[in-house]
Amino acid sequence: MPTYEEARSIVLESVAPVGAERVETGRALGRTLAEDVAAPWPLPFCDNSAMDGYAVRADDCREPARLKITGYVPAGGTASVRVEPGCAVKIMTGAPTPPGCDAVIPFEETSIADGDVVVKGRVTARQHIRFRGEDVRAGDVVLPEGTPLRPPEISMLASLGKTFVPVFRKVRVAVLSTGDELIELGEPPSPGRIINSNSVAIAAAVREA
Repeated sequence: MPTYEEARSIVLESVAPVGAERVETGRALGRTLAEDVAAPWPLPFCDNSAMDGYAVRADDCREPARLKITGYVPAGGTASVRVEPGCAVKIMTGAPTPPGCDAVIPFEETSIADGDVVVKGRVTARQHIRFRGEDVRAGDVVLPEGTPLRPPEISMLASLGKTFVPVFRKVRVAVLSTGDELIELGEPPSPGRIINSNSVAIAAAVREA
C-alpha cells in the first residue's frame, strides 16, 4: 500500500489546472480570478469632495472668514465655477471640486450670515478632498490572478467597469464512499448498517471550499 505522500504525488501528477471562462461580474461571487485585473482608469476618476460643504481656498480661511457663495456643484454635476479669492462654492459629497479650490469645509463647521458663509474654524489645504488616482492609478494591477471573488472584489470590478470577468472553471468532484455497512441517506438504519453521512459532509465541504 502506498504511503500518504506517495498517494498524494500520484494524484497531483494526474491532474492539471482547470481552464478559464468569462462570467458576468454580478455572477462571479465565490469564483477565482484566472487573470490579473488592471485598472483602466484611476480611482477616484477626478478630484472630488469627501463632504457636503463648501469648496474654498485655504488661504482665505487662515482666520475665521466670511466668504461670498458664488456657485453650487451637486453630486453628478460639473465644476464649471472657479473659486475666486474671498469666495466659496457650495458642494456635495462626490461632486468634482471646482478649479481654484484646495480644500472643502463641511457645512457643520460653518454658518450663514446675510447669504455669505462664515467659516468658524481653521482650514488646511487638501482637507476633505479625494484626489484623482489616490486610491488606484491607471494601469495598476488591482486584483491578481488567483484572487477569490468576495463582495469587496465584486465591488472593485464594478468600479473598474468590468461587465465580465475571467475566472477558473468550477472543479468537478466525485465523492465515493465504500463499505458494505453503508446505507444511503433516507434509508432506515438497521443492526450492522450505518448511514453514509461522511459523503454528505465531504460534498458539503467541497461546495464550501
